[in-house]
Amino acid sequence: MNAQFKKGVLELVVLAQLKSKDQYGYQLTETISKSMDVATGTLYLILKRLKDEGYFETYLVETAGGPARKYYRLTDAGKDHYDSMKKGWFDFVFMVEHLIENEKGNNNE
Repeated sequence: MNAQFKKGVLELVVLAQLKSKDQYGYQLTETISKSMDVATGTLYLILKRLKDEGYFETYLVETAGGPARKYYRLTDAGKDHYDSMKKGWFDFVFMVEHLIENEKGNNNE
């Protein structure tokens, strides 16, 4: 996958994953990595920034065999931000598809 494409959409992917359920960082990385190659550090930077912006809250859950896990939960502001980004994404995809289809038509002339 083109790195620039991925960079532009990774925040939306993180928000989408957390909209469906709370997750801890490693779990989130594993989930996203099943579909796209992403560095753990990159996701943690996004999580930190979005938390600082008020889109997430965190809480700790104790584990039997190790340290407590920090879970991320979308706030109401995070849900609104996700909805806005999702709409923007689909608008963007529509415009790109339109331009690609127009390019095809222009080559046939």
